[in-house]
Amino acid sequence: MTHPETGFGRRALLGASAFGATALALPGLARAQAAPVKIGLVAVLTGPQAALGTHLRDGFQLAMRHLENRLGGRPAEVLVIDDELRPDAAVGKVRAALERDRCDFIVGVVFSNILAAIIRPVTETQTFLISTNAGPSPIAGRGCSPFFFATSYVNDQNHAVLGAAANDGVEVGGQMRQIRRAIIITPNYQAGRDAAAGFKSTFRGEVMDEIYVPLTTTDFSAELARIAAARPDAIYTFMPGGLGVQFVRQYRQAGITIPFLSAFTVDEAVLPAQGEAALGLFTGTTWTPTLPTEQNARFVNDFLGQYNYVPASYAAHAYDSAFLLDSAIRRVNGNLADKGALRGAIRAADFRSVRGGFRFGSNHFPVQDFWLARVGRRADGRFQTEHVRKVFENAVDPFAAECRMPAG
Repeated sequence: MTHPETGFGRRALLGASAFGATALALPGLARAQAAPVKIGLVAVLTGPQAALGTHLRDGFQLAMRHLENRLGGRPAEVLVIDDELRPDAAVGKVRAALERDRCDFIVGVVFSNILAAIIRPVTETQTFLISTNAGPSPIAGRGCSPFFFATSYVNDQNHAVLGAAANDGVEVGGQMRQIRRAIIITPNYQAGRDAAAGFKSTFRGEVMDEIYVPLTTTDFSAELARIAAARPDAIYTFMPGGLGVQFVRQYRQAGITIPFLSAFTVDEAVLPAQGEAALGLFTGTTWTPTLPTEQNARFVNDFLGQYNYVPASYAAHAYDSAFLLDSAIRRVNGNLADKGALRGAIRAADFRSVRGGFRFGSNHFPVQDFWLARVGRRADGRFQTEHVRKVFENAVDPFAAECRMPAG
């Protein structure tokens, strides 16, 4: 964190004179503005879920290249933190980033259990935490914080997209399929339970069964046999990262042909590994590479040029977070010491998102559109998600009403 200087010697006076009367009156601020803004960027970069964290990291770093490694006019440094998908490791590394490295902001986080572990150690120091992916419902509601913002969503929302889309039916093989009975299958942790709740919150049909599996599952044969025997009209699943790779492959191998509805199961982070097995499968999302905005076209094209793979939403939301911070720091003229003013500047969200317009709700989560998307093949042979139809417009998450933003 930035600390004001205690001395006001001859060199400080001479330096301040170049900035005029304001800098003369506030020499500590002038010196602080010259110091780098330090960002602790948290992502899972080891183990089977590392592809998700790699997208997050690369998306943020591409934004920093576009911003010429400056935020709000100040030079910026990014400290990449591998949370290892271990809450204890994440807490230790984040504490070091705050106490030893003096990071001004903590940004990132793929998984909800990591966010739940670090939110108090970060916000209790009055450091702003910007989530670029994880959005557990408790933090959106009664656990909301004036020092927490998200550029992503509340976990439930992407799942609710598929419940609503199922009510209207989905097109498979050129024919609309009506979905009256569905089976849910997710991992047994907070985000998995949020997924099930999100789908059920909008689906008007019958949920025949809910199947919860350990995060370490690699063999889904028993669960897929159970689904096949029940003969639902569709399945709804949330299987992030490596889980999604195994589940999609085994789903195809099992010969199940019912509609496959999902969130975070088929996306650009795992499509290279899923390949043709994922073609035609549905997902709910805030963003796809095909959304027709100028900022998005630049992001996707430059990401492909820089990293040679198609970005996922983990990258897109991280990219947005850098531009959010740039706009906020610029709005306060580089002064990070006034937390109230900085909070207001972040809340203003005066930047162009890859999604188009962007604004925060009362609980510091975005108010935004959500899409039904389907996996397709690009002209270059790579796989990507492609928007099909808008399901929700300017959606406010269902927990915002429970947020009573504490002062401070």
